[in-house]
Amino acid sequence: MEYAIRPVDEIEITSAGGLKRLSEGDFQRLSTFIQQELGIKMPPAKKALLESRLQKRLRALGCKTFSEYCDTLFGPGGMARELVFMLDLVTTNKTDFFRESHHFDLLIHSIIPAVVRESGRRVSLWSAGCSTGEEPYTLAMVLSEFASNHPGLGFDFDITATDISTRVLEMACKGIYKEERLAPVPEGYRRRYFLRSRERSSGLVRVAPEVREKVRFSRLNLMDDEFPIESPLDIIFCRNVIIYFSKETQERLMWKFCSYLKPGGYLFLGHSETLSGLGLPLKKVAASVYIKC
Repeated sequence: MEYAIRPVDEIEITSAGGLKRLSEGDFQRLSTFIQQELGIKMPPAKKALLESRLQKRLRALGCKTFSEYCDTLFGPGGMARELVFMLDLVTTNKTDFFRESHHFDLLIHSIIPAVVRESGRRVSLWSAGCSTGEEPYTLAMVLSEFASNHPGLGFDFDITATDISTRVLEMACKGIYKEERLAPVPEGYRRRYFLRSRERSSGLVRVAPEVREKVRFSRLNLMDDEFPIESPLDIIFCRNVIIYFSKETQERLMWKFCSYLKPGGYLFLGHSETLSGLGLPLKKVAASVYIKC
């Protein structure tokens, strides 16, 4: 009797707790795809993380092994059915209202007045990687406040907010949050720009309609060759996104951002992100804030 012998790293193993184990071969298939599709680095050190996050999808699909899951994902029609679920599990969606609040202070007190002087009274912004909407809604609130404080200026704005995850975009469009999420929001903003649920016990609030209508949400993959974004833009926020990308992907994306920015337009990154050594036509004007030269 003959037996087929497989390399150890190709054998599917199930842990004592019933969790499926990810073989080296299937990890390579998935990690290569994730980097190509999302730009997200997936080194061997993240194998356990990927294995853990995808367990839910294996159970939902009834897949007995990761090889079976890969065959489903990469097989006929698999991308159309499964891609959105897989991407939701491997992307990070942490966000808050008024995250890195100094950026919004700088925006209102220095950058918006400068942009209005140079470009006119209407300002166009893009929140790239907007997750569940806290960032673009924060922008809409502070810019609405600026407009209210300068009634004679005729100031107006529009915000495009994009993310690759349809799940977080659905949440963002609704603009409904647990009240505890409003902890970073100044009290005056809470009163003016949020509505409490009629069922107080629900602990839910909703962004006011006049704020929601200033933000246009759509799905967009930052790895795409072209973006369906009206340009040129005055300001781009892409904070705490490129930290997950390889250096090559970061550089390619930043050059694309530059092509969508007006001369004198601004790019905001996260506090731990830097553009040093990329040779971009951008000049640093504040912590994680750049102007297009």
